[in-house]
Amino acid sequence: MANSIRVTFVLPHADLSGGSRVLAIHAAELYRRGHDVCVVSQPARVPSLRSRARDLLKGRWPIRDHTTTRSHLDCFELPHRVLERARPVSDADLPDAEVVIATWWETAEWVAGLSMAKGAKVHFLQGYEVGDMWPGIPVERSTAVWRLPFHRIAVSHWLCEIGRSKFGCRQIDLVPNAVDHDQFRTGSRERGTRPTVGFVWSNTSFKGCDIAIDAVLKLRQRLPQLRCVVFGHGVRAAELPDWAEYHAQPLQPRIPELYASADVWLWPSRFEGFGLPILEAMACRTPVVATPAGAAPELIAQGGGILVPHDDPAAMAEAAARLLTCPAEEWAAASVRAHAVAASYTWERSTDLFEQSLYRAIETAAADRRLSASAH
Repeated sequence: MANSIRVTFVLPHADLSGGSRVLAIHAAELYRRGHDVCVVSQPARVPSLRSRARDLLKGRWPIRDHTTTRSHLDCFELPHRVLERARPVSDADLPDAEVVIATWWETAEWVAGLSMAKGAKVHFLQGYEVGDMWPGIPVERSTAVWRLPFHRIAVSHWLCEIGRSKFGCRQIDLVPNAVDHDQFRTGSRERGTRPTVGFVWSNTSFKGCDIAIDAVLKLRQRLPQLRCVVFGHGVRAAELPDWAEYHAQPLQPRIPELYASADVWLWPSRFEGFGLPILEAMACRTPVVATPAGAAPELIAQGGGILVPHDDPAAMAEAAARLLTCPAEEWAAASVRAHAVAASYTWERSTDLFEQSLYRAIETAAADRRLSASAH
């Protein structure tokens, strides 16, 4: 085993989001490999009464319950310190370490101000947290974070390219997400007797659920027996057609069953860092129709799905119809290809890459210190 290192993850808050799950898995895998891992986060943020009332008046529900203390970290025995209130972290909140990892644009601001004793500074990028798609995030500050002298790890080629071409990032490593193949698994299967599509619900505009709904309605006109399976964090949204099956906050063991209950999974995102539901659906042998956001281009290019343009529900409906009405053997071949793609993305491989990147960050920080010392 490589030398053990001390690693601190700094989270804005721990919850049940996909991004939080990725962080929990990386932390747990590093801990399992013998590294000294610590996670520090803010407490869950509770929306103000005004913001909750505004959402209710607009018929929207929060994407997740911010009042819950549940998170994906609960699944692992990891040291986890929750601050007494929402505030920036300081040196006093963190142990000395070889590496400290920011996991969100705001946490990168905090980590930038820490002393060298807290470790080489790494920014783990799961999304492009800048621009109109993130209302409420100050553009100047979130953009400036990309220019901080950090070692960076990104989950998709798209994010790596943004860092290099737009911000001239000196060091940015690709560490794609993966799938827990013990959880997301199903045996070989045939297309269902009743055509079924599915997607993950979110009221966040860049997730594109309005596109998925429009595509499903168009598809239903063509296939009147169409069934639609949807799951999400909040209660059922008013936008969903009344005939769609909605599963609110399903338990983790139930999620693979939902993926596998569909013949086609829709992924309509306008803007994404990676797109974990693509891999999860593929691992459950469900072909995916996706837009070219995040890691979708490289995942779909390997087979097991169809790529369609952004904001084009007609194209999404047409691609889904092709998979739902093609000869059974063609659908079965797409199902096999989807599973093969997902099978190549393992957490062991991702953790290998993540671990190697952390060692590079430590080496780079040490070299920079030596260079600075020699200059003086």
